[in-house]
Amino acid sequence: MFDINITTIIFVALAVLIFLRLRSVLGQRTGRERPPYDPYSARDAVRTSTNDNKVVTLPGRAAEPASVPPVEPPAPDRWKGVTEPGSPIARGLDAVVSVDRSFDLAHFLAGARAAYEMIVTAYAQADRRSLKGLLSREVFDGFDAAIREREARGEQAETRFVSIDKSEVTGAEVRGRIAQITLRFVSQLVSVTRDRSGAVIDGSPDKVTEVTDVWTFARDVSSRDPNWKLVATEAGP
Repeated sequence: MFDINITTIIFVALAVLIFLRLRSVLGQRTGRERPPYDPYSARDAVRTSTNDNKVVTLPGRAAEPASVPPVEPPAPDRWKGVTEPGSPIARGLDAVVSVDRSFDLAHFLAGARAAYEMIVTAYAQADRRSLKGLLSREVFDGFDAAIREREARGEQAETRFVSIDKSEVTGAEVRGRIAQITLRFVSQLVSVTRDRSGAVIDGSPDKVTEVTDVWTFARDVSSRDPNWKLVATEAGP
């Protein structure tokens, strides 16, 4: 005969009760359970630029069609203050956003203004290292050739920005994987070129001149590099 006391009976009863409660909460395996959660199936990779802290979201694995939220049409005043609704520029900017969901026009314009001043100044100073990181290969080759010709003549250029009065979007489009935005800059600057002896041969060190440039920036939206580069330049009207 087992010697069972009241304490043993109480512990056994508690153990049975706990087992039944866990079973009701956790359930039983039926063979139809969902597979374990895969954190990589829903996680988007992000990368932050060391230059401008812009975050670019890269696509994760394709989601199930039922889980994809409906795409809302862009607001008609999405580009208010930049261009008219339905204009070619508005449609071009919509196309850029459709292939680069991280695109922010205000952020882009601020970066483009900074790049414009840096490029003009670096060109005057023959700073090829700075230019290489901001220009496409073709544009860099053109700038480099002009710098070499200037150096061969023994000339030196000086440029000082007074202000950038305008930076307006004049074009936007997507060609394959490449997003392009064209800007018209109107700036006030002091520019002068000197010969070997230091004599002024072009411009004036004391005169402020208004300059208009039309520049096109581009970015490969399939690349992890979030930075835009200058791909074309021309003098504006």
